[in-house]
This record gives sequence, structure tokens and C-alpha cells, in this order.
Amino acid sequence: MTILGAAAMLAVLAAALASLLLLADRRLRVAGDPRLAAVTEALPGINCGSCGYPSCRAFAEALLEGAASPASCSVSPPEMRERIAVFLGVDVGIADRRVARLACAGGRHVAPSLVRYLSEPTCAAAAEVAGGGKACAWGCLGHGDCERVCDFDAIRMNRHGLPVVDETLCTACGDCVRACPKDLFRLVSESDSLWVACSHPGTGNELLAVCRVACTACGKCVQDAPDWLQMQDGLPQRIENTAAEPPRTAIDRCPTGAIVWVESGRAHLGMEALRPRRRADRSVIAD
Repeated sequence: MTILGAAAMLAVLAAALASLLLLADRRLRVAGDPRLAAVTEALPGINCGSCGYPSCRAFAEALLEGAASPASCSVSPPEMRERIAVFLGVDVGIADRRVARLACAGGRHVAPSLVRYLSEPTCAAAAEVAGGGKACAWGCLGHGDCERVCDFDAIRMNRHGLPVVDETLCTACGDCVRACPKDLFRLVSESDSLWVACSHPGTGNELLAVCRVACTACGKCVQDAPDWLQMQDGLPQRIENTAAEPPRTAIDRCPTGAIVWVESGRAHLGMEALRPRRRADRSVIAD
């Protein structure tokens, strides 16, 4: 067979396959919902994932299928959620609003650094050098990567080099979670009142040498709220499937203030942590 003959046969075969694919496309094509484009256009388009779906288009598809409600998009303003609900002929719905919280309270005033970092002032870069050089290897490095990636101005660095989340502005987009090399941010329900502002898995008062506000795993909070808290990996953890609201007294005997009570987006210390000897350490949580 000549080269020209072989080329001709390949061309005929390619044309035949193309015709079959075209025919299959016409016969098997599923007509899309014409409302998809309109709903997708009405959404913010930032693909933040706060709704639980990987993109705004995926969320729009879930809305059309009835698998999600407009209220699940925490980034859209209320009026836009209402417009989407009217357009689709569904209820806006009620979503459990989530916010980002930092599992650390170790600012520069209570958690010393072992080195002075002089290179690129980012947490990601600092973490590559001996873990960031902080005495507490699990603590916030304080270079503000989370603040820079937040598109909603919900995070600012306080005077102690610790990020503070404004829960009224937070959309739970998760950018801060992904930006933190220490994995210190958590997306939690805004209604969760108990919060452990520590990530150090160690136990004992020797932890206070690296951070004066660390959780030492003394277990007093668990003793005072056994139905809501349990010790796990050296830290108090909420017990799953506990419907009732935990008691505020769970924080009162914490000697360092590692477990706090969050109300209207502001963290409050327990009675023991507010004693004069502790006030200098934990006087500013959200400053």
C-alpha cells in the first residue's frame, strides 16, 4: 500500500468516526435547564466554597435540583438570595451560618519567638525555616497571610501579631484556612459558644514556658461540662451530637483562659483567667 493510499484510508476513517460522534451527540444530548445561566450569574462568582459546593455553578445546579437553598450562600446579600428564591419559586431557607475562628491566642506578648525572622514577612515562608522560629511550634506566626487573602476585610492583625476575625464580615469562604501553614483556622457554626483557642497537643504546666495562655490539659472544663466536652489529644473537644447549649461555667476554672465563651463574635474569659495574675496575659483577646 502506498503512502497516499494509507493517508486516504485514515482520512476516510477519521471522517466516519467524526460522523458517528456527531450523530451520537445529537441523539444523546440532554437539554440543560435554561435557568442555570441566570442563577449562576446572580451568584457572587468567587467560587469560595462556603456553600459546601466547589463552585458557584455547582451550587446553582444544586439549587435547580432542590438539593440546596439560596440561604446557603453566605456571600450573597440577603436581597440577592431573596431574588433567587423568587426566581426559582422556592423558600430562601435557613442556613447555619459559619465563621472562621483561630485556634490560638498566643500573640507576641504571651508566646515568645526563639529567633528574629528577617526574610520575606509571610507565614508560609517563615514556616519553611525551622517551623517559623516560635517557641510554641503550633502557634500563630503572626505575619498576616490570612489577613492578606481575606477578600471581605474580615481579618485584621492586632498589636500582638495575632489575627482577629470580625464574625459579622466573615463569610466562611475558607481562604484563611488554606493560607495558614499551621492549620489554625476552623470553620465553625456561629452559634457555637465554647471555643478552645489553643492547638498545642501537649500536657502539663511546662507548656506555659512556650505560651502563657496554652491549654495544659488540666481537664477542669471537662469536669464542669462532662456532657459537652471530652479530652482528646491533649485538648478539650466538643462531644458530637450534643443538641443542648453547653454551660458557660465550663470556662470558669480554666487557669490560662485557653477555653473561652464566644458571644456576638467576642471572646470572654472565665473567672479564673480574669484573676489579677492572669489579667496582664489575657487582657486583650480581640484587640
